[in-house]
Amino acid sequence: MAATTPKITLGGLARTLVNEGLMNENNAQQAYQKARNAKVPFINYIIENKLVASRDVAHTAAQEFGIPLLNIEAFEIDVEVVELVDLELLKKYQVLPLYQRGKRLFIAVADPTNFQALDDIKFHVNMATEAILVDAESLGKALTRTIEGLRSNSMEGLDSGEDDELGGEFEGDDDEEDDDEPETSAEDEAPVVKFVRKMLLDAIKMGASDLHFEPYEKFYRVRFRVDGILQQVARVPLSLSNKIAARIKVLSRLDVSERRVPQDGRIKLKLSKSKSIDFRVSTCPTLFGEKTVMRILNSDAAALDIDVLGYEDFQKKLYIDALDKPYGMVLVTGPTGSGKTVSLYTGINILNKEGVNISTAEDPVEINLPGVNQVQVDERVGMSFDKALKAFLRQDPDIILVGEIRDITTGGIAIKAATTGHMVMSTLHTNDAPQTLTRLIDMGLAPYAIATAVNLVMAQRLARRLCPVCKQKVEITEDITKADGNLIMHKAALLEEGYSEDDVNDMMSSEEGSSILYTNNPEGCDSCSGGYKGRVGIYQVMPISETMKRLIMEGRNAIDLADQAKVEGIPDLRASGLKKARDGVTSLKEINRVTSE
Repeated sequence: MAATTPKITLGGLARTLVNEGLMNENNAQQAYQKARNAKVPFINYIIENKLVASRDVAHTAAQEFGIPLLNIEAFEIDVEVVELVDLELLKKYQVLPLYQRGKRLFIAVADPTNFQALDDIKFHVNMATEAILVDAESLGKALTRTIEGLRSNSMEGLDSGEDDELGGEFEGDDDEEDDDEPETSAEDEAPVVKFVRKMLLDAIKMGASDLHFEPYEKFYRVRFRVDGILQQVARVPLSLSNKIAARIKVLSRLDVSERRVPQDGRIKLKLSKSKSIDFRVSTCPTLFGEKTVMRILNSDAAALDIDVLGYEDFQKKLYIDALDKPYGMVLVTGPTGSGKTVSLYTGINILNKEGVNISTAEDPVEINLPGVNQVQVDERVGMSFDKALKAFLRQDPDIILVGEIRDITTGGIAIKAATTGHMVMSTLHTNDAPQTLTRLIDMGLAPYAIATAVNLVMAQRLARRLCPVCKQKVEITEDITKADGNLIMHKAALLEEGYSEDDVNDMMSSEEGSSILYTNNPEGCDSCSGGYKGRVGIYQVMPISETMKRLIMEGRNAIDLADQAKVEGIPDLRASGLKKARDGVTSLKEINRVTSE
């Protein structure tokens, strides 16, 4: 007579599933036995074999063990917390760290009876661990997404031959070892070399202006500045921080052994026989290692047509008219990263003809301009802006570009050149055009000299362009209860922003074309990032009229000069920005970000 399988007395979760009608007694007994034979947890077995829906198991387990149940799909995973635990442990036990409170780490689990996982992680991170119950199916998806994200943002896969597809060759990179470079094995070094190259190529593809390599206490990240906004693109093991910094220093011809003081260098990346991109490199020692920032110097930016920079028609005419004058000064002002260099280079390109002699003094020379004599200012060797200007005046110049007027000496020579038959172009750091004139006076320059020399002052900002594919129309309403401040705005809110009654009425009645307010789609699309793509300039182009000259010589302040500019019909930055939003070029949110309300 065949022996019968002894009946198992069910308890715990299995008994609760039977009592809840989610499994019958016989199926539960068989599943329990098979799970024990396979040496896998009962919960894992019934879910993998789809005997009970994972969501039902999670709810039942929460009741049985008195553990809170979390909807992980609505929870934002903190990558920094996840990186506290080795990925192999997470894959082995199918768990996911969620958050940290003091010395306690809260971990998402599908099986609250898996005490081995909690104990191993506790030992690994030297913190107490506490389980948070999560639906097994959702946990698996979240774990997969998180691990894939960490891998894609790390250096895994770079040593598998992918480098052949990246292209790009560094000028002078002969891969010779540097005696001062930290010791690295070939296994460690190859991924670092490929990673740095990949970051530079990715930045070019994304249209970034700057790259930031940043070491912190517990992580190392890489961020790109795209359309003026920094965004994280990669996280790599903290242990590779010094190797990455050393690799960049080797490419930049910097002292690899010196980590205590900032250094500046340059990298040239050849994309093809006829195309190369330069990177200006700056290293700076921080608390947890050397931070490296690279500025992409793309010569194509200097070839921009003035029509694509964002000038209104009357502003473009004012700029070109000022450039057409045989002498005088054109000043461009704005904060760092506002596009001053591109505006100046665009003007230089218009003037760059065979019959004129153009000289520039820049710190640093960012873009190579064929046909233009460019001088690199370097205070360490005694080549300052004022010395370069003095040299230019003995070189029979027609047009002089000074990278920045920083002091009375440089400003005095520039003004003298502008009043003795030369066209002078330069930049300052002020908030708007009227303040530029008072800043020159504050430097100690004579008001009559400023009034005589300056022909035009142009203040500018850069705003992100709305994506033409996914931008969303803003409905304007007179019903205050209907407005939500984003896709639906109240008429009074637009009036407070600075629009006139006629502007608002025009936007309310317009169905297509211009005079429609749009906003960005935060989700973005395949063509953009967060609803924006590219940038556009916002300008205050202020010619110095005879009345303005008189006010300058009278020593009037910036407020008086701004009032006169308004009388002469010169829109300030805010007004120019509001028009860009009204034309559907950018959003009101973006205008508020780059200009004062």
